[in-house]
Amino acid sequence: MDIRMFVSGRRVKKWQFVQLFATCFILSLTFFGGLNDNPIVNHMKSYSYRYLINSYDFVNDSLTLKHSPEGATSYQYLINHKEKCQAQDVLLLLFVKSAPENYGRHSAIRKTWGNDKYVRSQLNANIKTLFALGTPSNPLKREEMQRKLELENQMYNDIIQQDFVDSFYNLTLKLLLQFRWANTFCPHARFLMTADDDIFIHMPNLIEYLQSLKQIGVQDFWIGHVHRGSPPIRDKSSKYYVSYDMYQWPAYPDYTAGAAYVISSDVAAKVYEASQTLNSSLYIDVVFMGLCANKMGIVPQSHVFFSGEGKTPYHPSIYEKMMTSHGHVQDLQDLWQDATDAKVKTISKGFFGQIYCRLIKIVLLCRVFYVNTYPCSAAFA
Repeated sequence: MDIRMFVSGRRVKKWQFVQLFATCFILSLTFFGGLNDNPIVNHMKSYSYRYLINSYDFVNDSLTLKHSPEGATSYQYLINHKEKCQAQDVLLLLFVKSAPENYGRHSAIRKTWGNDKYVRSQLNANIKTLFALGTPSNPLKREEMQRKLELENQMYNDIIQQDFVDSFYNLTLKLLLQFRWANTFCPHARFLMTADDDIFIHMPNLIEYLQSLKQIGVQDFWIGHVHRGSPPIRDKSSKYYVSYDMYQWPAYPDYTAGAAYVISSDVAAKVYEASQTLNSSLYIDVVFMGLCANKMGIVPQSHVFFSGEGKTPYHPSIYEKMMTSHGHVQDLQDLWQDATDAKVKTISKGFFGQIYCRLIKIVLLCRVFYVNTYPCSAAFA
């Protein structure tokens, strides 16, 4: 017993030494004032922090407010559908982050992966697709665009809008809109998904996956394309620039790409709870999501068929297991028809079909240069 305690004590001291060394290393890099905007130095600091120190407790403590932020709940609904989820067993509540002027994208999504009637009749599942919007950002066309948006909503009844300006720097407000609405009007939905309006979702594959998770009662579930140890961007010319006053630490908590991710209902409730206590001035919504989840002890899981910011290669062998792909506007209808064709599921049938698909995926996904879509490991999944 004494020997085990001694060995255990030595291990603790060794780990403490590693943490101390890492802390000193990060601080030494920080003091190189001229290098603070250097992306290589920023990545060295972030990875050192993420993989050696790996503690965000004091980050959350520093960002926690004594009182709930008024801005998170003060925005009024201009368009709302309180009844959308009432008295229904909802498998998936799907929010599409869009802009008021993107009617063409809304229309394409309604005809393809965002078609609730298709999912109910063909996939035997109940989903609710809603477009999350702020107000038109162009003040000269605001009234005209708002009238068009209200006509669109009268026709389709699938728009949720609050009275903040719809802009990049208000993305966190749009995130809060989604979680506030879900918590208030649809807390019984089994899963919540948020997606960009230029995304493609292979709904048959996603529904099959979520139904299997529902059967086992999965909890603490957050899945997507995970970014680990990402550093804040300190380049003032970047739209992702974050000042030291806003976030002074060298690495963000793990988070998923904002293109598309899925969480279970218990995570949605926990994130909403955390969002009421954290400073929401950080306008990068996915990072704020990571902070909220981290505070509640939620860790994102990577799914190889959730795309990052890249567009997935076109091929039936890819479609067979794909979940999402980013960067689709003009080709959405064609991709939907090709990817959901019944022949896709037969291409990998049998021994030779499996070999063929494996080779195709290796060629398409295992590239020497980095493409932010499916990783090479997806070829072997």
